[in-house]
Amino acid sequence: MTEPTRIFHNPRCSKSRQTLELLTDRGIEPEIVRYLNTPPTVAELADILTALDCEPRELMRTKEKEYRELGLDNPELSREQLIAAMVATPKLIERPIVLANGKVAVGRPPENVLSIL
Repeated sequence: MTEPTRIFHNPRCSKSRQTLELLTDRGIEPEIVRYLNTPPTVAELADILTALDCEPRELMRTKEKEYRELGLDNPELSREQLIAAMVATPKLIERPIVLANGKVAVGRPPENVLSIL
């Protein structure tokens, strides 16, 4: 049995809403994870980063004030420390993230997710 399509979604984000609409327009009813309320676990986020072949800061919203306040621009911080900060402060996670068919894509722009459907 295949895993259902999931979207880490923030309904206040226009790109997240557009990505969800793109999925539903194609007949896909994804599992919606409101990640600000239910952040991914450390293991889930580590798996997402591995699937995207990117480092934590590449999936971080570095312009958020929390990024500066938490000192996350410190180059001495480890991958594990950055992932833990993203889980503890999910507002820092770039959105939306779609998981489908064993693959992951960030919906910026929303059309990026078409490659994994």
